[in-house]
Amino acid sequence: MDAADLRLLALLQDDAGLTLQALAEAAHLSPATAHRRLRRLQDAGLIERQVAVVSRDKLAEALGRSLTALVEVTLDVQAHERLDAFEARAVARDEVQQCWRVSPGPDFILVVEVADMEAYQALARALFTEDANVRQVRAYFATRRAKFSTASPLLAARGGAPRAGRPAAGGLR
Repeated sequence: MDAADLRLLALLQDDAGLTLQALAEAAHLSPATAHRRLRRLQDAGLIERQVAVVSRDKLAEALGRSLTALVEVTLDVQAHERLDAFEARAVARDEVQQCWRVSPGPDFILVVEVADMEAYQALARALFTEDANVRQVRAYFATRRAKFSTASPLLAARGGAPRAGRPAAGGLR
């Protein structure tokens, strides 16, 4: 992976709806070269999928409610198969937006999106109380989201170059 691949990935992270022409121009590549590189990045699994990022705040306004919880889960028995079993149950739930296996501290941290406290309690009963292996659950309810990003800091990791889409004077080279 070279700097041109990183530029393409950074541009797509900022706006996956760019046309091939606009993407190639912003990455300083010909459209054919940009297309060939994108195919290679997709085939290598670096581009998993392209999605629309829905504004949770606007959606909550439209629906009239929303509750986000960050939940620490500690299991009673940390045997590999018990960790895998809980993880499989958690990721199968649509309300679980993210599931992280962590250490030290709790065994899992979940990011959960539900309609309201009643929906959270139903999820908690299903995931945490019906499984005798859950020892401790600690939930933190979000009052404000200060930052949210789906982008990995690609170019910054390679010497502090600016992110594509926000070039410094003179643009990316």
